[in-house]
Amino acid sequence: MILKKLLNFFFRGLLFIFPVFATFAIVLLLIDWANDLFNRLLFNWLSVQIPGLGILTAITLITLLGFLVSRAFSRPLFSLMERLMARTPLIKILYNALRDLTAAFVSDKKKFNKPVLFTLAEGLDRIGFITEEDLSILSLENRVAVYCPHSYNFSGNLFLVSRDRIRPLVLPPADVMKFAVTAGVAHIESEE
Repeated sequence: MILKKLLNFFFRGLLFIFPVFATFAIVLLLIDWANDLFNRLLFNWLSVQIPGLGILTAITLITLLGFLVSRAFSRPLFSLMERLMARTPLIKILYNALRDLTAAFVSDKKKFNKPVLFTLAEGLDRIGFITEEDLSILSLENRVAVYCPHSYNFSGNLFLVSRDRIRPLVLPPADVMKFAVTAGVAHIESEE
């Protein structure tokens, strides 16, 4: 009886501490990795390591690069570099895929902002996000591209779904993504 209560308290504590600890550990590992990387790349000539200087430098350089890319005088140079990467065999596949994936999340052309529910079979539905409305290039007139993320994974499936099998979800896209990638464990917050 006492052992059962102690185990119950242990598991409750574990349910609380594990996600908190894991999140902080992952964030700290990423910050430490980035800081170490930029310290080695940029400040290797210094004999003293300054904690946080690498990550601060990385943030500053990325922000400065964003500023330069958005200025008219530097656009031709960045366009030339982008065209060169987009034409180089093998590199173009990786570069284009990463550019499009990044743009899907952070650009003005966000792709994961149309959550839907669609029917796979009678009584079997799937949550996804419309990523392309016009599939005429594939000779599919009445279909849309729907991306379905896998739960607890950085992958997913692309389905080409008939429009009549899709129901839009009037929910915040971020909450639907969170719900999908956590296998339905995360709760979707009401917008009210």
